[in-house]
Amino acid sequence: MLVPLLQRPRRLQVAALCMRERGEVREVLLVTSRDTGRWVLPKGWPIRGKDAPGSALQEAWEEAGVREANMNTSPVGSYGYDKRLDSGLALPVEVKVYEAEVTKLMEDFPEAEERTRKWVRPEEAAEMVQEPELQALLRDI
Repeated sequence: MLVPLLQRPRRLQVAALCMRERGEVREVLLVTSRDTGRWVLPKGWPIRGKDAPGSALQEAWEEAGVREANMNTSPVGSYGYDKRLDSGLALPVEVKVYEAEVTKLMEDFPEAEERTRKWVRPEEAAEMVQEPELQALLRDI
């Protein structure tokens, strides 16, 4: 009889799907991760004292300079990935994604020196990110 491998439960992160309209074109804001330089959505761990959309907006400020946005209070989707810890261990994570219609973007923000940000069409964003479930979510918006 085979014994199933024990799996750790997925930890929860929140992400901001930062959007804007440029004429007839809808764009998504991506940022590079600090460790690998991959293109990602601004995301992080829930913040004590903030709800999930508030935590996602805080991450969008710190990582991408989004100072103000109209936040959707329900997630538009989720995706999974394995977060590599400093120890080399992979931690399974589920990311709840909250749409944010950006109304104010700053040039100076906490992680401006550590990240690159880029506005792209959703279909281009889907090609730039690595997570298959996030690719599908971006193709569906």
